[in-house]
Amino acid sequence: MYFDRKNLPDNELVALYKKLLLPRLIEEKMLVLLRQGKISKWFSGIGQEAIAVGATAALEEDEWIMPLHRNLGVFTTRNMPLHKLFMQWQGNKDGYSKGRERSFHFGSREHCICGMISHLGPQLAIADGVALAYKLKEENKVSLAFTGEGGTSEGDFHEALNVAAVWDLPVIFIIENNGYGLSTPTHEQYRCENLVDRARGYGMEGVQIDGNNILTVYDTIKGVREYCIREQKPYLIECMTFRMRGHEEASGTKYVPQELFDEWAHKDPVSNYEHYLLAEEIIDNTTMDSIKELLKETIEEELKIAFNVSLVQADAATELKDIYAPKPEIKRSKYEVIYIDDVKENDIPDKRFVDAITEALYQSMEQYDNLVLMGQDIAEYGGAFKVTDGFVKTFGKARVRNTPICESVILGAGLGLSLEGYKSVVEMQFADFVSVGFNQIVNNLAKIHYRWGQSADVVVRMPTGAGVGAGPFHSQSNEAWFMHVPGLKIVYPSTPEDAKGLLIAAINDPNPVMYFEHKVLYRSIAGPVPETYYEIEIGKAKIVQEGKDITIITYGSGVHWAIEYANQHPYISIHILDLRTLLPLDYSAIKNAVAATGKVLLLHEDTLIGGIGGEISAWISEHCFELLDAPIQRCASLDTPVPFNQELEKKFLGKSRLHEYVENLMHY
Repeated sequence: MYFDRKNLPDNELVALYKKLLLPRLIEEKMLVLLRQGKISKWFSGIGQEAIAVGATAALEEDEWIMPLHRNLGVFTTRNMPLHKLFMQWQGNKDGYSKGRERSFHFGSREHCICGMISHLGPQLAIADGVALAYKLKEENKVSLAFTGEGGTSEGDFHEALNVAAVWDLPVIFIIENNGYGLSTPTHEQYRCENLVDRARGYGMEGVQIDGNNILTVYDTIKGVREYCIREQKPYLIECMTFRMRGHEEASGTKYVPQELFDEWAHKDPVSNYEHYLLAEEIIDNTTMDSIKELLKETIEEELKIAFNVSLVQADAATELKDIYAPKPEIKRSKYEVIYIDDVKENDIPDKRFVDAITEALYQSMEQYDNLVLMGQDIAEYGGAFKVTDGFVKTFGKARVRNTPICESVILGAGLGLSLEGYKSVVEMQFADFVSVGFNQIVNNLAKIHYRWGQSADVVVRMPTGAGVGAGPFHSQSNEAWFMHVPGLKIVYPSTPEDAKGLLIAAINDPNPVMYFEHKVLYRSIAGPVPETYYEIEIGKAKIVQEGKDITIITYGSGVHWAIEYANQHPYISIHILDLRTLLPLDYSAIKNAVAATGKVLLLHEDTLIGGIGGEISAWISEHCFELLDAPIQRCASLDTPVPFNQELEKKFLGKSRLHEYVENLMHY
């Protein structure tokens, strides 16, 4: 193996050696502890250390890195305390994730390392978002993301490279090509000759290098970093390497031919670099042995600290508390934040539902110069429903960003922006399209604060619902998909006043918020909307009208169905509760609504099975049984896809069966 030191002085060459050696020695110790049952799982990077170490050493310490399973060298090169890393791998409460995550699925804001999820592609999207933040701040920085050759088959890989190229982002993508995705060899993963050839297809530069040569990796990343900053362009690097252990220790290596192990043993990054340092008399055997002994002693000392800790004491209240990031005090900008009850305005004008959303976004863009809007066609075109019409003229294309059709990576980019203190609102052109970004929402955005304390300051706007004859793929009510995901907040306004106040509250909230806005309501309803910049508290339901005969608990379009029905049947005294927030639910308001009449109808546009009504019904049965005078009724849409024909659609919607359910309750 040929090493080109360029102009590196001896002390830097030795420093790189120490950085390269440390993860190898840690891994050797971890394998012993694994056999002893003192850690539960290990993903070995033995044989590939030069990539993680060289890449990390080539970056500035405040540049974000998105590592994967085999990148121990990223953590050690960033000088993370070893005892805390050991605590992490033991699942100890004093580790980086309080015992909530395994192995390398954790991050550290202090060290600018973003913890991965098991899905490989999402890390690349986050790197896009961080690089976008650097670009907006005009900082001379890059972000760097790792993936394996197997991960390049995932859609997020292709979306992330495409977005980085289209947006001219200073991001470095590194492929660690070690020959196998678990047991699947490369010839069963892809058919191109070299993965780096894909760079050209996305309009970016790329290079393939020897990933086992620490100096090659270090020098390449240094140069590529300078290029990305100077040109404001992304870059793809394919590092050829090999892992000498299994995908993880339990999987073994029987699927790998012995001759491959023999070949790559001669290319070992640590031993080859040691031979180079000795041959060039940069270091001698005595000094090398001394370095090894000192590092081994450090590892043992740090392990003693890690093992000398108390066992985890599980506390449900603490676990539930850490699901959401606390809301910080808002730094005053253009507007002072007030709640709707404190609004003191005379002659409040009526506005359409869609205009209230527009106003909330506009005032929020004025309030936060670090707020970025992203979505398909939202810039000059103003979005499919013209919600952001004219925004680009006022706020510019840097903050009102048209996106490629890459929902998953745009959602991940929102998380990346959060790492650098930005807020983002991502528009799904239709709520139905969120399915292709589902992983980023439920596994990345929702879980990240619980996992390692990082907030995901992202609002996902979801134009939703039927009633416009748009058929199965533009009419779904999919809010229940997200009800089962701790860490998300879900709001669903039914009036213009609520639409504005809840959207402002969602943007002010540091947690990921799914904001549903019914398409039928956009231009069909209007109501008083204060000009003031105000919030409506997330998690608080609203009594629409009081009654004594039956209670209808609903949200969104169901609120208007209930009001219309009540107006048409004035002889029935109907108590209507608008949930407004679906996660977290306002259980106190629900209980009071049950107590008001003792007869409860749960109404929603979503289909019946698995709908939110089922969850609320179960809670009422468990907690309010003594208040009931009749069985709980659920009125929802048919358990079919949303049909296109408008007569079929009317029959599909729960509204068509509302009278039947009310009559059942009244005559029970």
